[in-house]
Amino acid sequence: MSDSDLNPQPLPPQQQPPQQQPQYGAYQPAQPGWNVMAIVGFILAFFISVVGVILGFVALSQIKRTGEQGRGLAIAAIIIGFVEIAIGIIVFIFVAIGLGVAASQYQNY
Repeated sequence: MSDSDLNPQPLPPQQQPPQQQPQYGAYQPAQPGWNVMAIVGFILAFFISVVGVILGFVALSQIKRTGEQGRGLAIAAIIIGFVEIAIGIIVFIFVAIGLGVAASQYQNY
């Protein structure tokens, strides 16, 4: 037996491949942003209810297709718009009833 069999030489350390750093200018997929239609619909739901409801539904369909953020805003625009329309109808009915009562009392004088 030789001396080299009894004392084996250590193996050289294995080199790991270098981790790749993202290069500047390399294509990175963009994160989907906020749906502008949902934001505008939410704001307009407070002022012009019908337009807010319509934009909310359009924004929901766009968000399903594109995966953008803003689903909550679109749903809020729809709900707020419908609530304001319902309140407007109720107020109109009460005003019409009040005007009818006032007109009937005016004729009695």
